[in-house]
Amino acid sequence: MLDKIHWLGHDTFVIAGSKRIYTDPFKIKKKDTADIILVTHEHYDHCSPDDIEQLRGSGTVIIAPPDCAAKIKGSIMPIQPGQTLSLQGVVIKAVPAYNTNKQFHVRDRRWVGYVVTIDGKTLYLAGDTDFIPEMKTLSGIDVALLPVSGTYVMTAEEAALAALAIKPAIAIPMHYGAIVGSRDDALKFATLLKGKIDVAILNQE
Repeated sequence: MLDKIHWLGHDTFVIAGSKRIYTDPFKIKKKDTADIILVTHEHYDHCSPDDIEQLRGSGTVIIAPPDCAAKIKGSIMPIQPGQTLSLQGVVIKAVPAYNTNKQFHVRDRRWVGYVVTIDGKTLYLAGDTDFIPEMKTLSGIDVALLPVSGTYVMTAEEAALAALAIKPAIAIPMHYGAIVGSRDDALKFATLLKGKIDVAILNQE
């Protein structure tokens, strides 16, 4: 599955499987058509109307928490933690994403991460979150996309603990290099997990 995952920076990924899925489009450099767009929460660097429009086609489905609806043109498919959607052969489950020791992403906002099953593989997009107890309930994750930059989300050390709890086949660091954090955070994350969990640091495309 790793060869089908492309990192465009920050928390923006393209999953180029049987369906073309974009996550939290931000600073999109070239127009494309997504089958599904997943938005984790309404902050500008995750719910960016202009970037979403770069990827919207006539059949594009946008899945996002309800409070994103006011920002995005057209309709969205609202989702909250605990809900599961089956769409175009893709199973999408929303899971909690929130801070435990800071107030940027409070639990009451009911913002989300996603567990996505496509082409027989399961990917976890953590969203903007700390290491939360709900992560310990996840199982069967092939690829985990985890924020590592600190400040607004987990530090590299906290993300490594999260990865050890989730036990994915592969962990990919994200949420660095655009607003906060640098490649050094990704490298630290990989070093902490060496010999325990495979880490893939993707080059930004």
